[in-house]
Amino acid sequence: QVQLVESGGGLVQAGGSLRLSCAASGRTFSTQVMGWWRQAPGKEREFVATIRWSGGSTYYADSVKGRFAISGDNAKNTVYLQMNSLKPEDTAVYYCGAGYYSGSLYRKPSDVAYWGQGTQVTVSS
Repeated sequence: QVQLVESGGGLVQAGGSLRLSCAASGRTFSTQVMGWWRQAPGKEREFVATIRWSGGSTYYADSVKGRFAISGDNAKNTVYLQMNSLKPEDTAVYYCGAGYYSGSLYRKPSDVAYWGQGTQVTVSS
């Protein structure tokens, strides 16, 4: 099993920044890809960004490209999401996810093997 623990959410004004962290423990050999998904009230969970440990390739949703940056510290089994120029529409519960690499860095929520508990991000206008 893999345990994912997120931190770093909070309340920020539009245009501000936040940094989320996700630490993985347990069978981390199965966390070849880690990333972030988010779920706003009344909406389905959606893909945000992923990173592949081998090679460091990243992939972003169009809605966050240029504003968010995903990175990782392999030694700490920790992935980060730096969120800049935040907008009210970024308000959501952000979930860390992980799983094996299967040829694509885009992952539907149904394809994610492991989830964290989520952390709330609220952007006020």
